[in-house]
Amino acid sequence: VQLQASGGGLVQAGGSLRLSCVVSGRTFSSDAMGWFRQAPGKEREFVAAINWSGGRTYGIDFVKGRFTISRDNAKNTVYLQMNSLEPEDTAVYYCAAAPVLSGQARMYDYWGQGTQVTVSS
Repeated sequence: VQLQASGGGLVQAGGSLRLSCVVSGRTFSSDAMGWFRQAPGKEREFVAAINWSGGRTYGIDFVKGRFTISRDNAKNTVYLQMNSLEPEDTAVYYCAAAPVLSGQARMYDYWGQGTQVTVSS
């Protein structure tokens, strides 16, 4: 099973990025997918998750209205559209797969390698 995250980069505050995560070696359409992030010196934290069909999403308060999670089961891909980025959003962003929709990292069985997002002020 491989989860390949991409789309990170350097952006100015107020800018946007779209992260992608392509899943292979697994029945993608059966899994809930989540995005987590880890800033330097901080613990990994939940950002957003989406259920297997895309009909339910769940996001942490500090990203609501700015970040949107979506998925395309035909492409085995989950996305995280990030708008109005702030320096505090700087982190390595990880995608992960779980059997059920959850905001808890321990529920996720498979993880991608992470993609760096850096927001300059």
